Order: sequence, then structure tokens, then C-alpha cells
Amino acid sequence: MAAEILTLEQLRPLLQRHSRLIGVDLGTKTIGLALCDVERRIATPLETIRRTKFQQDAARLIELVKKFEVVALVVGLPLNMDGSEGPRVQSTKSFLNNLAKLSPLPAVWWDERLSTAFVQRSLIEQDVSRAKRAEIVDKMAAAYILQGALDRLARL
Repeated sequence: MAAEILTLEQLRPLLQRHSRLIGVDLGTKTIGLALCDVERRIATPLETIRRTKFQQDAARLIELVKKFEVVALVVGLPLNMDGSEGPRVQSTKSFLNNLAKLSPLPAVWWDERLSTAFVQRSLIEQDVSRAKRAEIVDKMAAAYILQGALDRLARL
């Protein structure tokens, strides 16, 4: 079973009033999550899941989806700088395909190139310590990814 992957244009008419989206920055060691407000204007860092086993990671994600009544995922697609797909893209797609077996939630891909670098630079400019940056960078990258999608949705 493959995940239902939509474009933002396809997702927009499916969104009910006050429905939320969750942003996902899927890394090899962590999963950064961000949540939008019910008006879908602002993305806020939510949580960083320390990766263990797929079932546990997916269970936590699904738990948060239910808790916040999320209607779709905005998943960062880690393309190479030249736009090609590498092993990280395949890993991300595999995670989403496996997640689709547990949850019918649709997803939207969002190009995440340089999102973590942008967030890191921003945190350094704010003089955030290295330890604190390591703790929050993934969920902030998820917020950056989700905010990009929200801004685009607002223009559709």
C-alpha cells in the first residue's frame, strides 16, 4: 500500500475549517515535528522524536496526529542540491509508505533543501548554545518546512 501523496493544490479543497497540518522533518536519528494553528497561518515547533524502531516512532506520530486532530502531513523531502533523489529520499518515502499501512492520513512533499542549515544559522545568530541547538534544531526545521507549505497554501 502506498501513501496518498497529494500536491498542495490537491490538498487545499480537502481541508475543513480549523483543520491542522503537522510538519515532519525525518532524519536518521530524530523526527522533528511542527504543528500549525487552526487557521493554518503559523507553524510552531512541537516535538522531536528520538528514532528507535519504526513501530514506536510511528505510534508516537499517530498519537500526536489524533491528539491535535491533524488532517495531513507536510513531509520534508530531502532532495540533493541538484534536485535529484538520493538514499535519504528513498528512506523518507519508505517511512511514509510504511506509515500509510497504519494511518490513512494524506501527505504532501515539501522540498526541505537547506532547511536545517537555515535554522542552524538562525539559532547561531540568536546566540543559542550548541547543546540547545542540537536539542531543538529538528523540530524547528519541521516548523520551517511547514511554514513554507502554509505560506504557499495561503496564496492558492
